[in-house]
Amino acid sequence: MSEQDRAPMPDVDHQWFFCLKHHRVEQGQQCPARNRLGPYATEAEAAHALERVAERNDEWDEDPRWQ
Repeated sequence: MSEQDRAPMPDVDHQWFFCLKHHRVEQGQQCPARNRLGPYATEAEAAHALERVAERNDEWDEDPRWQ
């Protein structure tokens, strides 16, 4: 694979994360990966990370394939 064929790496310093340890939105890799949800494209998406997790858990709880 040549350099031209590789996809550019996302600039994680400009992406948004939700820190599970501090319960706040952070931009960039401020906390270890084990404590973060994301990356998210916007601050607003990161702010709603826990809501999205709850929605997905509810969806999976109702999925017969997981019973």
